[in-house]
Amino acid sequence: MTGVLAHGVGSRSDLPIPIFYAYAGALAALVASFLALGLLWPDSRFRGDTAGRVIRLRPPATALRVATLLVVLYAAGWLAVGPDAGNAAPYLFYVVFWVGLVPASLLFGPVWRLLDPLRLLPDRPRRPLPLRLGYWPAALGLLAFTWTELVSPHPADRLTLAIFLLAYGAAQVAGTLVYGHAWLERGDAFEVYSTLIGHLSPLGRRADGKVVLRGPFDGLDAIEPAPGLVATVCVLLGGTAYDGFSGSPGWVNALQTGPLGRTALGTLGLLAAIVAVATLYGACLAAAGLIGRTRGLAPRFAHSLVPIAAGYLIAHYFSLLVIEGQRAAVLALWLPARVDQNAVSPAAIATVQVVAIVAGHVCGVIAAHDRSVRLLPPARAIAGQIPLFILMICYTLGGLTLLLAA
Repeated sequence: MTGVLAHGVGSRSDLPIPIFYAYAGALAALVASFLALGLLWPDSRFRGDTAGRVIRLRPPATALRVATLLVVLYAAGWLAVGPDAGNAAPYLFYVVFWVGLVPASLLFGPVWRLLDPLRLLPDRPRRPLPLRLGYWPAALGLLAFTWTELVSPHPADRLTLAIFLLAYGAAQVAGTLVYGHAWLERGDAFEVYSTLIGHLSPLGRRADGKVVLRGPFDGLDAIEPAPGLVATVCVLLGGTAYDGFSGSPGWVNALQTGPLGRTALGTLGLLAAIVAVATLYGACLAAAGLIGRTRGLAPRFAHSLVPIAAGYLIAHYFSLLVIEGQRAAVLALWLPARVDQNAVSPAAIATVQVVAIVAGHVCGVIAAHDRSVRLLPPARAIAGQIPLFILMICYTLGGLTLLLAA
């Protein structure tokens, strides 16, 4: 098993792009987009859940969920009786499932909602899901998964994976039996993860249930504020930030030699990264509210963090999916082929990383601008965006530094 500190199953960091040019290009893109939007975009243009062209698309949901259940049972077989060395289960979970959900959701929308075998359970709620819960169960679930992948002593061990999956599965079944499928929409961390990223897909589903073709910004605009939404996105951003930081030589040395021990120090580091991301976001949105004389902006701008999170996820896991995805296929399907470690060059990895982060932040700037001119008084709409622009710059520079300087 090729387990390392930063990931459950593998990593790659030989990236040759000069960090100065990455910084310069990113800042130029952000500044140009901010100025252009301020000059040319005076009114809100996105229509959220009312946008899109209705299409006739009825995928066989039940058949797909049964097929997914069979795949899950096959992976569980590997986890239960497979060999310790060369076990396919960690690759199927960390690479094919977790990382693969990102491109699948970007292309086809919230695919895990369509595939989730938990939705084979009857939708017979005993009580309504409390509104105050919001996305908090999903935020906690994502935190638990991120801790398992990045902090736990042996993330790729069969016992570690079995404990996490059994505990997580039991919680989801219990929630579904009490609250019905409404629980899965807010409490299943992986469905929420796929659905949030799926809002960037050209395929979407409106509140009336109709499938539509729509622009990614209309999809983002359809994300409604709810308790725990900011926390959920900050867990995604903070987790990927810690992922990049955890590979730095200084932090690896601290984990190995620190008096607290690797697990305790890693837990504190992960929590600190999430808190730092959330604190910076909260401070900038509070400043925007003061300038724009508008309260309660933080949950209303959480949608602008989704493309940033998607960009970070692509940047961090692109090479992992390409390289370790081969290993997953070789092990799971008993293929005689060998893994090509050079299937993607370091230059291509670096290019994808920088483009993904910059594109994610530019999309975030556009989404935030459109929401600003809708919510803030016209005379203060541009000035109120300055804290948001500073937030985007901080996130961009931080993300590039963690990627390219680790």
